[in-house]
Amino acid sequence: MNLFEDEQKTIPDSNAPLAYRMCPRTIDEYTGQEHILGKGKLLRRAIEADRITSLILYGPPGTGKTALARVIAAKTKSHFEWLNATTAGLDDLRKVINGAKTRKAKGIRTILFLDEIHRFNKLQQDALLPDVEEGNIILIAATVENPFFYVNSALLSRSQVFELKPLTEENILSLLNNAIQDRERGLGNLNIYADEDALKHIAKMADGDARKALSALEIAALTTSPATTSDENGRINITLQIAEESIQKKVIVYDKKGDQHYDTISAFIKSMRGSDPDAAVYYLAKMLYAGEDPRFIARRIVICASEDVGDADPMALVIATSALRAVEFIGMPEARIPLAQATIYIAKAPKSNACYKAIEAAMADVESEQTMEVPDHLKDSHYPGAKKLGHGKGYKYPHDYGGYVEQEYMSKKKKYYNP
Repeated sequence: MNLFEDEQKTIPDSNAPLAYRMCPRTIDEYTGQEHILGKGKLLRRAIEADRITSLILYGPPGTGKTALARVIAAKTKSHFEWLNATTAGLDDLRKVINGAKTRKAKGIRTILFLDEIHRFNKLQQDALLPDVEEGNIILIAATVENPFFYVNSALLSRSQVFELKPLTEENILSLLNNAIQDRERGLGNLNIYADEDALKHIAKMADGDARKALSALEIAALTTSPATTSDENGRINITLQIAEESIQKKVIVYDKKGDQHYDTISAFIKSMRGSDPDAAVYYLAKMLYAGEDPRFIARRIVICASEDVGDADPMALVIATSALRAVEFIGMPEARIPLAQATIYIAKAPKSNACYKAIEAAMADVESEQTMEVPDHLKDSHYPGAKKLGHGKGYKYPHDYGGYVEQEYMSKKKKYYNP
């Protein structure tokens, strides 16, 4: 199916969602992603020259992956096909590829836009490889997941990866104002007046997601009438209160199995290790808000207390393990408080990784070297016949010597602990 065949030639259906109607038609209408689409940037040059090669667009929802594909579809002289990996199967893929081969014989290129590529399993992704490599199709794949986790390495090596960032508040404000003024595709015929604070609230709470922002604006416009806002000029007034009701709770982009999960917990641990309590408690709040398992967070705090604070402040481990017990005992939302207490304590504590380095070095030796024999004087002498074997003979009980006495504890001297 060619989704884009007539899409750019007609005015969008007025019943379609605003976010769909306001999709850019040209690269100059495209908002955001200046790091890859700014003047002179590689991807922009490739689009303008109609010289697209296989690429993967990676970024959170609402950042313009599909919109960029539509821009390419409008610009290119190639045949453009669309598939969504959530509904397409191998039969759909073969149909597209067979058509592409037929067109290639006539000198016509085929670009396949594959949305949600992370939904394809290894077999389905492998089915793309020969035709991408032979140039039968040019693949543009889109995903909200980190492609280095979810896309086959062989396919990655044949594609350029472009990361799309969350849109800035300024980007989204520009989109909202364009939608209000646009009479052909937007809301320009509704006589809307939106308070600046209202638009700023939508832009902020959308968290970089253009689709969410435009949907909130559309809800605000369609559910508000001049009568409810008492406007004598017959305008639809979108106030801050209406904006707050339209967008409601902010949505944090956070997949517990994706790279947002790993990136955020990594930043959380590194902030504690780096002695920045403000950053650490921010990432804690982000994880809790997004619904991360508080027990997972508490376990990471315990590890950090031992690995990064260690004996520089032994109380850190006590507080961390107490926080873990508190989480299991009281649950959320109250558990956020002991989690914050432990996070801030560890961030402020002096740091030492001597214990971590000691056990890592010892484990490496145990794994790679011949195991050291326990010296006879340290061996157990309590079982029958042990003393006849010389076990325990010559052992010096440290407390008989004031708590410390020199004696051999390893058959080969090793230095693991460096305080």
